[in-house]
Amino acid sequence: MHDDRSLVEARLRRVLDERIRPAVYPESVPLDVAVWHAPGEPVPVAEGLAAEPAPIAVGARWGAPWGTSWFRVTGTVPEEWAGRTVEALLDLGFDENMPGFQCEGLVYRPDGTPVKGLNPRNQWVRIGAPVAGGEQVRLHVEAASNPVILDYHPFRPTLLGDKDTAGHEPQYTLTRMDLAVFDETVWQLVIDLEVLGELMAELPVDGARRWDILRAVERALDTIDLQDVNGTAEQARARLTDVLSVPAAPSAHRISAVGHAHIDSAWLWPLRETVRKVARTTANMTALIEDEPEFVFAMSQAQQWAWVKEHRPEVWARVKKAVTDGRFVPAGGMWVESDTNMPGSEAMARQFVHGKRFFLDEFGIENDEAWLPDTFGFAAGLPQIIRAAGATRLLTQKISWSQTNKFPHHTFWWEGIDGTRIFTHFPPVDTYNCSMKGSELAHATRNFKDKGRARHSLAPTGWGDGGGGTTREMVAKAARVRDLEGSPAVVWETPEEFFRKAEADYPDPPVWVGELYLELHRATLTSQARTKQGNRRSEHLLREAELWAATAAVRTGFPYPYEELDRIWKTVLLHQFHDILPGSSIAWVHREARATYERVAAELGAVIDAAQRALAGEGDRTLLFNAAPHPRHGIPAGGAGEQETPEEVTVSERAEGGRILANGLLRIEIDARGLVVSAYDVTAGRETIAPGTAANLLQLHPDFPNMWDAWDVDAFYRNAVTDLTGTDELTAGADGRSVRITRSFGSSRVTQVLSLPPGERRLLIDTEVDWHETEKFLKLAFPLDLHAERYASETQFGHFHRPTHTNTSWEAAKFEACNHRFVHLDEPGWGVAIVNDSTYGHDVTRAVRTDGDRGTTTTVRVSLLRAPRFPDPETDQGVHRFRHALVPGAGIADAVREGWRINLPERRVTGGQEVAPLVTVDNDAVVVTAVKLADDGSGDVVVRFHEAHGGRAHATLTAGFEVADVTATDLLERPLTDVPAPSLDGAGVPLILRPFELRTLRFSRR
Repeated sequence: MHDDRSLVEARLRRVLDERIRPAVYPESVPLDVAVWHAPGEPVPVAEGLAAEPAPIAVGARWGAPWGTSWFRVTGTVPEEWAGRTVEALLDLGFDENMPGFQCEGLVYRPDGTPVKGLNPRNQWVRIGAPVAGGEQVRLHVEAASNPVILDYHPFRPTLLGDKDTAGHEPQYTLTRMDLAVFDETVWQLVIDLEVLGELMAELPVDGARRWDILRAVERALDTIDLQDVNGTAEQARARLTDVLSVPAAPSAHRISAVGHAHIDSAWLWPLRETVRKVARTTANMTALIEDEPEFVFAMSQAQQWAWVKEHRPEVWARVKKAVTDGRFVPAGGMWVESDTNMPGSEAMARQFVHGKRFFLDEFGIENDEAWLPDTFGFAAGLPQIIRAAGATRLLTQKISWSQTNKFPHHTFWWEGIDGTRIFTHFPPVDTYNCSMKGSELAHATRNFKDKGRARHSLAPTGWGDGGGGTTREMVAKAARVRDLEGSPAVVWETPEEFFRKAEADYPDPPVWVGELYLELHRATLTSQARTKQGNRRSEHLLREAELWAATAAVRTGFPYPYEELDRIWKTVLLHQFHDILPGSSIAWVHREARATYERVAAELGAVIDAAQRALAGEGDRTLLFNAAPHPRHGIPAGGAGEQETPEEVTVSERAEGGRILANGLLRIEIDARGLVVSAYDVTAGRETIAPGTAANLLQLHPDFPNMWDAWDVDAFYRNAVTDLTGTDELTAGADGRSVRITRSFGSSRVTQVLSLPPGERRLLIDTEVDWHETEKFLKLAFPLDLHAERYASETQFGHFHRPTHTNTSWEAAKFEACNHRFVHLDEPGWGVAIVNDSTYGHDVTRAVRTDGDRGTTTTVRVSLLRAPRFPDPETDQGVHRFRHALVPGAGIADAVREGWRINLPERRVTGGQEVAPLVTVDNDAVVVTAVKLADDGSGDVVVRFHEAHGGRAHATLTAGFEVADVTATDLLERPLTDVPAPSLDGAGVPLILRPFELRTLRFSRR
């Protein structure tokens, strides 16, 4: 037989496109359309419905960027359509290739009841099935003219990312506003042919199944009368019955389809628009649930559920009913799908506390999985946090985006820094927007790494980001491949059902230890420095507010601000979303974030001030409040008292030019260029800076990645570098213990103050950059005289080691990585820490010197600023302030301590009495990360702590108040039943902690 596959396949494509799909709506009549454009921000539904619209015709332009237009469509169902199914087709000017990235709408009835969303792949509204004929139709559409930011020429700078710069030019053309007859038989034929055509393309050419399908499709096409598709569709479908009824092989891969709509809580749109995106999507999904009895939809991010509850109560009522029916499933147990690299320990814990508590309070549901499809890598401390929140599973997708190395598993145990393991699944479909296409399902089957040992995977199915979620077409396709030869077997299931099957299917999966590093989007550790600084500062202000408010509540009866702290925590957690904190959102998002962080700082500052004044009482003594978890200047952690008299610091001229700082512990030489050429540890008799090099070296790189400007820095950026060694001015500081340096480059200016605190072994570097570069990357380099094959960087509740070498492609790919407050390098007996107050990105490299002592130079470079032009063309322009410290002679304990200190500077308050800590720990390896009152308002004191040095720790935690009882709890402050009860010796609790072990204790007071 001749091979005529290409002929039949081409015929199928054309007949579907030009004859069958158009016949789904064989008859139509136009609707009358009028529009009212809201003058500013979105208005309440009642106001939009009541507004008086003006006529508008199909073909007219509408919608200024970020505007809201209320369309009213009216018409009459023709009498001759009686007994048929009728739908309204409302095309606002959609591009079907861009679901979620353009205009959208939410349809209302005249009484304000929401019907469903309008999206590029979901433009219909059911009027009746069947209609009686003569019905009056009146619908209202709240349409958002969100501009297209990421278009067919992506990553080009645009001013559309902020309503203040976007202009007023209409963005869309009203394309179709009709009533139409819906021919379900033709629609079903379209689905039949699409499923078979897509399946056929994935089957082996030499297999009989492919040819069986080809001939069946050919017979169906022969049966269709192209001049009467509607009259012959049923017969054509009959030609396909046999090939659609052949069951799947017993060995077929099993796919759990989960209805899904990944909605970024802010990205190429502001937060206020996400509120509406969620409302449109949930309206769509509750409507689909009513129509499709097997369909199940899962939605993560408690914040988004809370938005529906607050802003769309009518939709919320439908959501609650669907949840009760088990069809609309809370997923993930986090407040938002946050970044997981940069949030601090307590913030990462609170993501789960607030997320899980919302679902428990609203529905009595506690889900067992973390759901993070799109986050840019996963920190090594996360498994313990997931487990401490009462969950045991993780689902993600983004690691499939890694550019260099293919991750070796799809289902595995993920082991964190403390040894905690989480059952983890990466869907092999490699998308969190699966549409049930045959190519996607075949890819999932072929790609699944665990074949021969396991056979289940998950497919998150639906258009995200306001694309409307799962469509009826996806559900219809899934029905056909539930049990179909040549296809994986697909069934709609909840995440819980999938994980239960996967765990039974694969009881002993492989183990992956350490971080799940995404080999892409590394620049998100640096972009939008003010957003990152606002996050870091907010995290530490929250620590202080809880600590001092709890201490004052116990000691003085100070009113603990439960509601205020709850609200602020949720605000900070929202801004840790994986496109806000990483700096990959439009200008509008980051402009609002900066203002939000300023308000948060003011509110928390007021709480801290009031609590400290209550504790200090009346008097004229200057009291130093120490919120850090280690003693400082003679003041205990969590206490307040008078500072010890510091040692002297000297500043002298350097013979070769520059200055010398000394305090008896360190001797710092700063040359005439303002660079640190010597950092001598007097106690150890050891030089820190590698021979022939200089630290405090600012380096400027070109930075124009191949794509994803705000997200990516590509390895080739290091091929060109400019060392910023020119100096405008170098003077001694007015305080007599510092050196001030200014230098200019390009259109920018840097001012640095290098200081040596009395009695401390750290060189402080305060850097102010007035930044006006574009597509540049600014680094701060510290070349160290250290032979270190690995280094430690802080992560949540501990630290994680990375190699300094590039032996393999896995190591080479980590050319930009994340740390929290410190990185630490050492040789046996001596090390160096570099700590920071607000930066995250860094790189560490090593080189062997070819002359002199032939020693090893290990260079740590801190990433300060970037200047990408997409999606925010003004990224990071303006003044920035950073604080870093070089700590010679530091062990890991010093790195931990100094990292906390630089982020929690002491506060001075005038008062009359010292303040004893609310809790104390007698081992510095045990770090208290939170002291607070219990969230339930009982007055119990909650203390969270962990082992921070990476070893076993014996300690006693002592309460500074009368204790009635102590209980070990999870992160949600619920008693743990699977661990030994803590013993209480007076007010002290003896502790034995594993390396990096996290614990929470709840003290009830007498």
